[in-house]
Order: sequence, then C-alpha cells, then structure tokens
Amino acid sequence: MERDPILIVGAGIGGLACAIDLAGQGLPVIVIERAAGPGGKMRECQVGARRIDSGPTVLTMRWVFDDLFCSAGSDLDHHVTLHPLDVLARHFWEDGRRFDLLADLGAAADAVGRFAGMQEAARFLSFCIQSRSVYQTLKGPFLTAARAGPVALARRIGVTRLGRLAGLRPCESLWNALCAQFQDPRLRQLFGRYATYCGSSPFRAPATLMLIAHVEREGVWIVEGGMQRLADALERLGRTLGVGFRYDAEVSEIVVEGGRAAAVRMVSGERIAARAIVVNADAAALVAGCFGEPVRAAAPVDVTRHRSLSAITWARVARPCGVPLTRHNVFFSGDYAAEFNDLFGHRRVPGDPTVYLCAQDRPGRAPGQGERLLLLINAPATGDRDGGDGSQTFNEEEMSRCGDRVRTMLGRCGLQLEGDPREMVVTTPRDFHRMFPATGGALYGRTTHGWRASFQRPGAQTPVPGLYLAGGSTHPGAGVPMAALSGRLAAGHLIEDLVSTRTFRKEAIAGGMWTG
Repeated sequence: MERDPILIVGAGIGGLACAIDLAGQGLPVIVIERAAGPGGKMRECQVGARRIDSGPTVLTMRWVFDDLFCSAGSDLDHHVTLHPLDVLARHFWEDGRRFDLLADLGAAADAVGRFAGMQEAARFLSFCIQSRSVYQTLKGPFLTAARAGPVALARRIGVTRLGRLAGLRPCESLWNALCAQFQDPRLRQLFGRYATYCGSSPFRAPATLMLIAHVEREGVWIVEGGMQRLADALERLGRTLGVGFRYDAEVSEIVVEGGRAAAVRMVSGERIAARAIVVNADAAALVAGCFGEPVRAAAPVDVTRHRSLSAITWARVARPCGVPLTRHNVFFSGDYAAEFNDLFGHRRVPGDPTVYLCAQDRPGRAPGQGERLLLLINAPATGDRDGGDGSQTFNEEEMSRCGDRVRTMLGRCGLQLEGDPREMVVTTPRDFHRMFPATGGALYGRTTHGWRASFQRPGAQTPVPGLYLAGGSTHPGAGVPMAALSGRLAAGHLIEDLVSTRTFRKEAIAGGMWTG
C-alpha cells in the first residue's frame, strides 16, 4: 500500500494545488479528470476561431499562487504573464450614470466624491478600513488554516484581539451594514454585489464578506492569454514534479476496504489502488452517491440543501457600441431586492437581471471591431429539475426570453451589441449540472447565508480514513484562490497523517525531504 500513488479526483484548481504540494514532498501522485484537460470551472468556450474565458475571469489574492509556485521551487511570473488592472470594474445604471471603481485608494475616493459627494467619499474610506480589518483578522486564523468552529476561531484570533471578533459583524447582513455605511443606494448595490462572488444574496450573507473589498484593493490581475493559462501552468508545474495526469477518465466509485479509502474504480471497470484519495469535486457529489454508497457520509448532508447561485452565460463575438466598456463591466438592475427575491425566494431567473460583461480584448482593443465577450446573469441552481415542481427547465424558449431580458437591460443602460448571434455559446444551469454532477448547476458550493454558513462547509478531512476533500465547495470557500488554498490544506492534512506513520518517516528520510 505504501507504494501506491495518491489519487486526486478532479483537475480543478484545488486538485492541481494539492497535487503540486504532495509531489513536492516526493510522493507519487496521479490526477484523474473526466474532462479533456485541467481547470475545472476555469474553462474556455470555442466561438468560431476564438476562445473565450467562460468561467472565472479575474485573479485576486495572487500571493496564494506566488506561495504555491515558490514552495515548489518555481516562480509564478516564469509561467504566466499577469497584468494589474487600474479600473477594477465599470458600473452602469439605467439613469445614465456610470462609475469606475479604481485600484488606487486615493483615486478611488476622489472618484466616489465626484460620483456621490464628499461625505460618501469619507464613508468609502471608512468602509475600506473596516474591510481591511476583517480581512487581516481572518487571513491567518481562517482563510489559510484548517476549518474551525467559532470557538476555535476565537482561540486562534487570540485573547488580546477578541475585540476584532465584533468587527467581523457575522450576525449582521451585508446589505444592512452597507445601508448603515452609505447613503447612496448605488454604492450599496455596488458593494452588495460582493455576496454574489460566493453565490449568495447580500440580503442574507453576513457583513463579514466586506473583506472582498480589501481583497480587490490588494490587486486584481488579468492573465495574458486567458485564465486557462493559469490552469495550464499549474499542470506543467505538477508534471515537472512527477505528477501523472489521466484525462477523459471518469471515476465511478471510491473503494473502501479495511475501513479506509483504498482504491477507485473507473467507469471503464479499471481498478486503481491508492495510498490516499483526494476528491476535488463538489461535496454534493459524494452525498448524492456519485462515488458509491460507502463514502456518501464523507460530507454533510446539508451541502445539498443550501445551494449557491448558478448562472446563465453567453460567450460571443460582437461589436459593442453606445457606451465605453472596460475589462469588467456591471449593468445593474433597477430593483436589487426583487432580483434576489426571484433568485432565492422564487428560484427563478430574475425578470430584471443585473448583467456582468467581461470584454476580454480590453484594455487595448480598437473600438468598432468584433470582440470576445462573456455576459453573465445569476440564476437559481435548478439545473437538475424537470419543471414539475414549477422550477425552470432552461429550455430554448426560456433561454430566448432570458436573452431578450439581457438585451433590454443593456439597452436601457445605453449598450448595444452588434454581430451574428450564431457566433455565441450559451451555458445554462442544466449544462453546469452536467459538467458538475449533483449540484443543480450551483457554482460555489453552499450559500454563505447566516453567520454559521462559513463554519458549515466541509473541511479537508472526512470521517473516512484516507479520504480528503478539496475544491470551492469546501473550506475556506469558493473562488480561484480559495480553491487553491483548499487543495493546499488537503495536502497538509494528508502529509500530517502520513508523517504520523513510521513508514513515511523512513521514506522521507531516505529521500532527504524530511529530517524531523
């Protein structure tokens, strides 16, 4: 058994990070992926002759990847080219107003003052101080540490810093905190959108999520060539460390023998023995039995009952006209409360949706030319429903109506998109459910609603010995850097468990990688 490889099921960002850390310790690792290549939700769509990022479109917390590459004896900048953004996002409203959120704090405050008045600029600076405090309080004790309950988190923060716990405002909704902070409803809407970064509603998510404002303040980067280049770079780094990759290969069962995870069985019938197994898939897939009955209890049942948002995306080539775009653009609905009531109250696509548009040839694209665009609206994670319960089925007729709503919304803000509508790939919650089974199309694991939610995501360790979890549905949460952190946490737990055995100590000492 000691000579068997560690198997990682899923080549998403969490699985790739886990593989790099494990292989860096001299352990044999094989990554098994049902898709044709790495990346998971970091994916591209082919539209004509052009490829369009159709998953995550932005990189934050680059220190996570700097640390990961450094730990493997490499350098992130040697593998990908990153460009920092001066304009984090451009925001549009139906009244014709638009606002650029800038990376530079002083310039951002000045822009807020011109947009909403100097008092709001002062409130913005206060908000930035609060968000920085929340982030700094949680970075070490929560984001980069093993999952902990509220009492254990308080211990990690330390007695001398317990006053900061109240500053996390976990029992207050993000929306209520923003209403107390800002008088301009547009600024409330702008910063309330951070809840959607983890698939949640600003009216139900805790004010703690204001930390995302500081995450963006530390830097937002675009990856030259598209986000898929980051996944490719992680795969290459893994290969240099000896990681094996098997694509177009699907696991049908995790075999438990002698009370521990011992092997996987492939759809083809092949059995692959394992020293340990890391599942980098949505935890709901375990609960649903996608990996067999013996491991259904490896994740809590409630991960299937608190689904985060899904999305409808349109990857297309078109010529934008009417308003100037930047890289990241948000066109806000007129009634934010009604939008999220549709999504979480009625489980339907909003009648008046907020539209995110990523213009992937900007900055630098000459106006008037066909551009690679990704348009996205939030949608309920009902991609596994048949419509019998009143849920949407995302059929062709429904998608046509959604497309009309998006065009109407953009038109009210002054934007028209010209081009052949056939140069477009549409992805619905039903499609996401097929790509990521047992999720209904949920893209962020469980929602972050209520103060307990962040403590209820599964951790890396499971009740099944030898079986570990990674990915955006596990601690510390959703998003590209968080998924990478989850993979590193899984690798850390796995190595700790192996180090506790005499066999691994002998192997490690013989290989010169461990001297303790």
